[in-house]
This record gives sequence, C-alpha cells and structure tokens, in this order.
Amino acid sequence: MVFLDVGGVLYRDDGYREALRRGLRELGAAFEDAAFDAEYTACRRDQSGSFRVRLARRFLGPDADVGALERHAAPWWRYGPDDLEPSAVEVVAALAGRYRLGLIANQPSAVRDALVRDGLDPFFEVRLVSDDLGLEKPDPRIFEHALGEAAVAPERAAMVGDRLDYDVRPARAAGMRAVWMLRGEAPDHPTAEQLEEADAVVRSLRELPEVLGRL
Repeated sequence: MVFLDVGGVLYRDDGYREALRRGLRELGAAFEDAAFDAEYTACRRDQSGSFRVRLARRFLGPDADVGALERHAAPWWRYGPDDLEPSAVEVVAALAGRYRLGLIANQPSAVRDALVRDGLDPFFEVRLVSDDLGLEKPDPRIFEHALGEAAVAPERAAMVGDRLDYDVRPARAAGMRAVWMLRGEAPDHPTAEQLEEADAVVRSLRELPEVLGRL
C-alpha cells in the first residue's frame, strides 16, 4: 500500500504559501514580502513544526490566534488545474497498476473536488483528509487510522510526502517505509542528516515507481 500526500507531491504548494501570506495581512500583519519569504524558507529548512504557528507568531506576535489565521487563509487555499504536477496522472496511474493507493493529507475538504476534476480520485481507495477527520499529521492516530482503514500491516505500507516532521518521521514511527519528496515544503538544500531520515529520497514524481520498487 502506498500513501501519498497531496500538497508538494501531487500539486504545487505555492497556493498554500500565498494563502498564509494573505491571511496574515487580513489580520493586520505588516511586513515586506521578503521578510515573509525568508521566514517561510526557514520553516522549510528546519522541518520542525507547524508553518502556520511559526508564521503567526513571527508576524502577529507570540500570542497570535493561529485559528484565526487558518480561517482567514482557508478561502484562498485552493488547487487550480495549473497547480497539478504535469506527470501526476501518468505516474499515479502507473503506481495503481502495481500497488493499492491511499491519501494522507492535511488539507481542506475542498481538495476532494480538485482530485475529482483532475482525474486522480478513482486511483485511491483510501482518502484521509484532515478536515474530514478532525486529525492532522503528524498525529500518529491519522497513520493508525489509515493503516486500519486499508487493512494493511505497517511493514507493507509506504508514505510519500514532502515533510520530514509531518510525513517521514511519523510514518516510520508507525512502522511504515517513508519516501521524502524534495519539493513543496521540503528544504531547497537538505542536510546529510535530514536525508538519512527517510528510506528513500526523490525529487520528482517520475522517480517514484523505481524507488518504491526497491523498498
């Protein structure tokens, strides 16, 4: 069983970043784009905790209402057809011929509409979306729930995601294999120590079939 993240794996994550930028400004934060971009890059570099929390505290203050930021960013967080990775349908279709597929994603429920629109939805038999579940990665319960719903042993499952802290570490803690996708919220220049945390590392979807075959 192969579980995939959505943002950074199947779709570009630019929209999420821009939704947070707009949400902060709607809440009254005053900052230059360069300052926001630098802090967002630091979040990607460190791979250590919620981007929303870190950005809210940086630009709204230590007592920032993170829930308010989520509410203000949510209307702007959507995936358009142009956000789909060009090889996504082709690669997912190829994977579906060899593996059972599922999704584990911190996403608004509306992401389901994008998956249907772009022809990806039929390939997945398990779809765990955080807004639907009331659980978010890296909570171990979302991985336990995924394995239970798929009725698969953890050693027979792999997670593909763009975050060490939200995808790779909790998947491995659950007994799954983990593939780190170096796109989206992954750092531009991961350290050797970070790279060693995953069972495999890829930079494109097209690498996945071969890499998964070696796990």
